[in-house]
Parts: sequence; structure tokens; C-alpha cells
Amino acid sequence: MASTASSSSGFNGETAVVLLFIARVFFSLPFSLLLHGLALSLLALSALFVEITADTSPSLSLLKTRPGASSGILLGAVTLPAVMLSKLIQLSRSLPLHEVATEELEYLTVQYWATSATSLGVLVFLYIVISHATDNMGPRSRVSLDAKLSLSGIVLYSAVCSVSLATTSHTGFDTVLKLLWVLCHGLAAVKLIQHFLSTFPSCASIGEALLVTGGLVLYFGDMLACTIVKVIGFLSSSDLVSVQYGIKRSEITTIIQGLLLGLLLLPVVFKYVVKVWECSLSRAYCEARTCNEIGRSLIFFASLGFILIVIIPLWMQFVQDFNLHPLLWVISFVFSEPLKRLSLCIYWVCVIYVSVLRFYNISKNSKIERILLRKYYHLMAVSMFLPALIFQPKFLDLAFGAALVIFLALEIIRVWRIWPLGQLVHQFMNAFTDHRDSDLLIVSHFSLLLGCALPIWMSSGYNDRPLTPFAGILSLGIGDTMASMVGHKYGVLRWSKTGKKTIEGTAAGITSVLAACSVLVPLLAIIDAFIDISMPMFAALVISSPRRDREWFVGSIHSTT
Repeated sequence: MASTASSSSGFNGETAVVLLFIARVFFSLPFSLLLHGLALSLLALSALFVEITADTSPSLSLLKTRPGASSGILLGAVTLPAVMLSKLIQLSRSLPLHEVATEELEYLTVQYWATSATSLGVLVFLYIVISHATDNMGPRSRVSLDAKLSLSGIVLYSAVCSVSLATTSHTGFDTVLKLLWVLCHGLAAVKLIQHFLSTFPSCASIGEALLVTGGLVLYFGDMLACTIVKVIGFLSSSDLVSVQYGIKRSEITTIIQGLLLGLLLLPVVFKYVVKVWECSLSRAYCEARTCNEIGRSLIFFASLGFILIVIIPLWMQFVQDFNLHPLLWVISFVFSEPLKRLSLCIYWVCVIYVSVLRFYNISKNSKIERILLRKYYHLMAVSMFLPALIFQPKFLDLAFGAALVIFLALEIIRVWRIWPLGQLVHQFMNAFTDHRDSDLLIVSHFSLLLGCALPIWMSSGYNDRPLTPFAGILSLGIGDTMASMVGHKYGVLRWSKTGKKTIEGTAAGITSVLAACSVLVPLLAIIDAFIDISMPMFAALVISSPRRDREWFVGSIHSTT
């Protein structure tokens, strides 16, 4: 009876939702992607057995995860591969219509297997940790059974991956190259999740850490591949590299990637420079706390400026054909439509200033739970991002990247206590933290920003689902907010005895998102119809106008497209 209970503990509401989502993706697969769907199913089953085993063994304590949180292994392992597979399904529908090139589909296929390899590598790592913990236990019949089932799924998944890559490659060398590329992603994910959990103990569950590490490995692996293509031109004969050449990258994507890379490399450079600086000073000077803090601060901001203004722009201009310095390109992009974009910036600044000032005072003087107080920021995100997504989507992409860079820079300043801003930022951010954050790492604002931005970034290019870019804004800004507020005030029926989620809150979240979609769909149709009608009329008016106005009209069309 005890083993049955422990096994059933792995089957909860979250598990049911994840498996339902995987089943929905699987039944949408075309015949050409059946191997990909089979691999995702094996990955989900392996992750499920690993999660059940981890929840019933003492291995989680060895990894220094967030106390009181569920492991979330299944959700963390299948989220990114399922999203990538959904994108593959979408592109496969557009291929007969010649909306996308074959190279783009091949490139995304390699990205899918690389994403899956990050989850598979972490699952293998967890399996080894669990097996080691099991060896130190007494009776281990049930744990060994779950571990063996998870290992079987991992082996079958690896076989399916190899077969799929072999069928899409032209030569054996291409297959080996792709398998090595995929294997490197898995190994990098294992090393990164170990480093993350040891550097920031008790800050995240395994599933959350897996999502972060998987996303970082995939994101910067893409940057590495792009750089390798530029450096080693003779490798263009291989499938992996020629696919990279076939993908057109926007300037905004390159700028965001470069800035994030620079900020993530900044701590490494800063630690090395500070160590050299302290060794070169006398012992008495190093013991002077004020002088030491000022010196560290100057080194930090000098390193930050050098990396973001000199080093990273050199990489950007190397991989992308910028006609001018990337910083100047950003300025020219903003001022290409000054009335719209500057007005939007002013609107954002006003909304942020009023909201932060108001909610910060409430957080200090009110007894409202912080989890509810932070939901007001979700509503603020809706009011900020929704109009920009409808009327200025490209500028919103750049704005999301800039906001992410600012958040990351402030978090580095807060963690390192960089004088004079470190302590001020720490005190301000503590006003909005709850049990899911810690003094060591605060990630709530990152979750909100990335939750809104990632659906927009991933739906760039061909997209036959008009509501896809709005998925993050609707689910986080409206659905999650309504679920928390209604569940907190009116919730009675709980999904589980130990959890705080209520059926009333879930129903409110689903209903609010459906209501928002029912309003947004006709609104988008009206806007598209207005553009279709107004553009030909405006074009006819300009054609009959003098030459100078016609040149302006053509320039405006190019700037919007």
C-alpha cells in the first residue's frame, strides 16, 4: 500500500495537464514528424518515472532545490521540446504553400533535437543521482522499478533520435556531426544545471532549473553555431552549417542575443579583474571598506561599459551586416517612426512610474498578501504590452530585449551589492518578494517578462495562428491574475489537501482568458480589415500627389515591412 501511494503521488493535476498537452501535440502530428512525436512521448514517460522516483527518494536534498516545492521534472523536461515540436508542426503545414523555405524546417529540426537533448541529458544526470541515493537505502524494489523504466525510455529515446537524424542527413558524416552537436547540448545542460543549483541553492526546483538551463544552452548554442559559420567557411558543405546560412536573422535578434551574452559573461570578467586588482593593492588599502567598495564599483561599471559598447558590438557586426554601430542602429530604428515609438516609450514610462510608486507604498503599508499585490503588475503588463503588440510588434521585440537586459543588470548589481545601487535595489525588490524568491536570487520579474515575451519571439516569421503572440499576455496578465484573486477571495474547493490552488480560481482563470480571446479576435479582424481598406486608398492618394510625397510614402512602406 505504501508503494502504491508513493507512486500515485506523482499523478496530480499538473501531471494530468502536461500529459494532456503532450497528447494534443501528438495527435496534431503529420506523418513526416511521427518519429519526433514518438521521441517526445518517450521523453515524457521517462521524465514521469524520474519524477515519481525523485519524489519518493532522498536524492532531491542532495541537489539543494527550493524547499517545499514539487520537483516539476516532467513539466521542466517536456515544455521546451513540446513548444519546438509545435513550431515544427506549424512550419510543416506551411511548406506545401511555399511560405517557408526547406532550410528553415531543417534548421528547426536540429534545434528540436538539441532542445530534447538538454532535457534528456538532465534526466540521465537525475537517474544517476537517484540510483546513487537508492544504493544507500535499504529496501529499494519500487524505486528500482521506476528507475529501470526511466532508463528504458531514455535508451529508446536516444535510438529514435539517432534514426531520425540519420534519415534527414545526406551522408554519414552529416549524421555524426549532428549527433555530436546534439550530444554537446546535453552535456552542457548537465554541467550548467549543476553549476546553477550549487551557485544558487534553494532558489529553484529541478523543473525550474531545467527550464532555465535548457533555454540558455539552446539560445547560446545557436549563437555559437552562427559564429562558427562565420569563422569556418569551409564547413559550409555540411548540413548543419548550411542550414545556419539559410536562416535569415533580424538585427533585433542579433542585438538581443549579444547583449544577453555580454551580461552573462560580465560576472566572470568582473571576478577575474577584481581578483587581479586586489592582489595588486597593499593589504592596508584592501582592508579599507569604503575604498574597496568604490574601487569594485568603478571596475564593475567600467567592465560593463567595455563589454556592452566595444566587445559585444564587434561580435554583432561580425555575424550580422550592420551598416553602422549597433547602438546607432537602435537609435535610428527608434527614430524611424518617432511619433509612434517615442509616444509609446513615454506611455510606458508613465505607466511604470505611477504603478511602481503606488504599489511600492501599498507593499510597505498594507497587509495585502504580496502574491496578490504582484498580480497588479500582471495587469500593468497587459496595459503596456497589448497595444504595442497590435500596432508596433517589432519595436516591442526590441523593448522586451532592452527590459530583459536592464533586469539582468540590476539583478547582478543587487547580488554583488555594487555600490551605490546594490543595497537600494535589494531593498526595493524585497518589497515584492514572497516565499518563492530568496535573498540570493529574485526571479519573479524575469518570469513575468519572459512569459510575455517568449510567445512573441517564438511566433516571429510564419505564423498561421493570430492569437499565438498574445498567449503570454493573456495567460499571465489576465488568466493568472483572475485565478489568484478569485481563488484567494472566493476559493473553497482545493485541488489537493496540501496545495493552495482552488477549483474556483482555475475556473475564473480559464473563463477570463476565453472572454479576452472572444474580444481580441474580432478586434484584430477589424484592425486588419481597416489596414486592407486604408492602404490602397492611401496609395491612390499618394500616386496622384507630387513626387516628393510619393517618395515619402514608399519609404514609410519599407519601414513598416
